[in-house]
Amino acid sequence: MLRDVLPTVGPIRFSEHIPERGEAMYEQVVGMRLEGLVAKRADGRYRGGRSRQWYKIKALRSDDFVVVGWTDPAGSRAGFGALHLGQYRGNALVYMGSVGTGFSDAQLTQVGGQLAAAEVEEPRVLPPRTLEGEEGPLPRGASHHWTEPALVVEVRYKEVTEAGLLRHPSFLRLRDDKPPRECRRDEETGEGDRELPEPPPVLATEPKTVPFTNLDKVFWPGTGYTKGDLIEYYERISPWLLPYLEDRPLVLTRFPDGIEGKSFYQKDAPVWAPDWLRTVTVWSESAERELNYFVAEDVETLLYLANLGTIPLHVWHSRTESLARPDWCLLDLDPKEAPFEHVVDVALFLHELCEGIGIPHYVKTSGSTGLHVLVPLGRQMTYEQSRLLGQLMAHVTAAELPRIATVERVIERREGKVYVDFLQNRHGQLMAAPFAVRPKPGATVSVPLNWDEVGPGLRLADFTIRTVPERMAVLEGGDPIRPVLSKKPDLLEALGRLQERLEAGSTPP
Repeated sequence: MLRDVLPTVGPIRFSEHIPERGEAMYEQVVGMRLEGLVAKRADGRYRGGRSRQWYKIKALRSDDFVVVGWTDPAGSRAGFGALHLGQYRGNALVYMGSVGTGFSDAQLTQVGGQLAAAEVEEPRVLPPRTLEGEEGPLPRGASHHWTEPALVVEVRYKEVTEAGLLRHPSFLRLRDDKPPRECRRDEETGEGDRELPEPPPVLATEPKTVPFTNLDKVFWPGTGYTKGDLIEYYERISPWLLPYLEDRPLVLTRFPDGIEGKSFYQKDAPVWAPDWLRTVTVWSESAERELNYFVAEDVETLLYLANLGTIPLHVWHSRTESLARPDWCLLDLDPKEAPFEHVVDVALFLHELCEGIGIPHYVKTSGSTGLHVLVPLGRQMTYEQSRLLGQLMAHVTAAELPRIATVERVIERREGKVYVDFLQNRHGQLMAAPFAVRPKPGATVSVPLNWDEVGPGLRLADFTIRTVPERMAVLEGGDPIRPVLSKKPDLLEALGRLQERLEAGSTPP
């Protein structure tokens, strides 16, 4: 029936079935470097929603890499913690990440001794390269060691990330039959040139199910809101929230006993996380290792994270496909001891400033005590350039509103003024996602606003897990800040006008 009613051209296509040739199809998928297959039981009915009739079959890959260093072992582990890996691109040996699983105790001891004997002070490898050709950071610190590029290992992995690093690598074997110079990566395709491995066994992944727990536990004692209320809110608000989480590294703050209990940050997805929950591997300079960040792209993932006791959701300013180029420039208006009406006045000044230089801009509550002003960048700037834009705007604001605004970072020196924080425009810095709940009395929410709502009557306490879903259901025009994800303004012209205004009547930063 589908074949008969669907047109032959257009955005919706009929996907041909390939019955009884699953293994041959899998080999083709591996050869084409695709992610995997979707399969369905031939006798299974088509029903709405998820079911065990469908399977996702991942295509795992393997390749050969040069060992360029190692990390110190932790706990009772011997030899080393992980191996740093590289591959040649042309004549350059480029860093590809590290592998710390799949080793036997004998291999840890044997390889560890070989590495220590060939240790060098400086790395013999260049920093990783993104798909856009930009360089990322090399791991640094006392726990990292470097060696002459002599050993070759075969590693299985899921994919090479946009940052140029291996995702979910696992050691397979030592390759003493292959010279390091033959471990190469094609500059154009980004793929290794070795023969493809035999496909692994076809395994079905588990369905996306979330077993909810402790739904009656009170998370907000002042109002009686429970963990179940939090989960219900995130399910209701998901159509508006998910676009801001899609393809973006996510950091959780978990409150297993509610806002008055202990809390902790979580960046790294645990090994016991469900197979269907997407993660992205990013090198963390603070942790000095690769972290598998959560990426919430569907309501099941969102509810799974909420069931962990996650209250606020903090996101990167950039997406996994272009981590070096943020989607927006953030100005965080932090009052601390300043009155909230001054926050409103500073926000309205920034509104007038952006209007004057001809740049789009949007506003949302932080959900805590202040406001966030966002300028869309359309991934046209690096983080350093975004920070410079924010710095210029902040200094113009502080210069023209000296009584109520400051760029002084030290709280004791702010003199009760609103801090215009532009320093969060850095790689790896976070922002409370639009529609994220905050661990504050009343269960307040970081909510997008129309500019005509920013005025004397604005109260942050009005936006809670009870009121925000109703607000969005009836808000004319929908989400007022959604264009921050897609707009590409003329930034050069706006920067020129901003510089002119700064030079005309402000103190240079």
